[in-house]
Amino acid sequence: MLGQGNKNILVFPTLVGALVVALLLSMCFGAVNISLDEIVSAFGKVYSNAGELTLNERIFMGIRLPRAILCLFVGASLAVGGVLLQALFRNPIVEPGLVGTSSGAAFGAALYFVLGAVFKVNAGEWTLPIAACAGGILSTALVFTLSQSGQSGRSSIVGLLLTGIAINALFMSGVGFLSYIARDPQARSITFWNLGTLSGASWHAVIITGTSTVLCIAVAMRYTKHLNALMIGEEEAQHLGINIRMLKLTVLAVNVVMIAVATAFVGVISFVGLIVPHLLRIINGSDNRFLVRNGALAGAILLSIADLAARMILRPAELPIGIVTSIIGVPVFIILLRRKNYFF
Repeated sequence: MLGQGNKNILVFPTLVGALVVALLLSMCFGAVNISLDEIVSAFGKVYSNAGELTLNERIFMGIRLPRAILCLFVGASLAVGGVLLQALFRNPIVEPGLVGTSSGAAFGAALYFVLGAVFKVNAGEWTLPIAACAGGILSTALVFTLSQSGQSGRSSIVGLLLTGIAINALFMSGVGFLSYIARDPQARSITFWNLGTLSGASWHAVIITGTSTVLCIAVAMRYTKHLNALMIGEEEAQHLGINIRMLKLTVLAVNVVMIAVATAFVGVISFVGLIVPHLLRIINGSDNRFLVRNGALAGAILLSIADLAARMILRPAELPIGIVTSIIGVPVFIILLRRKNYFF
């Protein structure tokens, strides 16, 4: 039998190995299968500038590779966002999609698509992420503000979930209205956010999302010990010298930026932030140092597998990845609700 310490040591290299396998599968399989020889040849030709790329090699370098890498960053962002929110509220059923961040980010992106040209709003390549972040901040702030009780100023988990459902409905109604008044190209772009897909992946998206993911996870790692202390209770954490208000604002800001930027490029993808932390807690408990680091890897693996399934199930057509993650996530969510006795 492996002891807990040996099990902890094995988790990280196991996840790294699984990530490499998931990345290779994601690069090789899709509407067009690409062999490992073609992948190696494509890299060789690009870096040595020798010879023209074949059709499959161009598909790999221009479409398949940026999609696979973007999938890793988005999965890591969604999983770590779930870890942070669950630690902040000390409850395993909170995830970014349930507290309005994803729907708000989708609304911000949709608003930019429909009205950005009218008002000549343009901040270059950062315009779309900024619009999504603004929507995510607005929706998340509304959920947390409206779910607070009048006397204590704290959010109960039931109140948070119910408020999140209402705010999600509100912002998705806004997205629906914008889809209704949009022109055909704009409407297609908005539908993209509603269902979630990586079909629009590009190197531009990889750079922005990768920058956001790496920086936000680095900040989150600095606060994992504080979050561990918060799990004992707010008063106990204050006695340890932790500024609870600043901790909450920082964690929420990191969460909103990660989720909003990811949503700006791939649309609304739910339940990754719910499934991954739950599975990791089964392995090693609730130490947030473990959950953030390994959650990023596990989230990247899970989303890569989901994206591969989305491409292969109806091949050569493609399912929206949000449908795949919801099929997996909804049963897990219901099981967690039953275990925590949130059914009345």
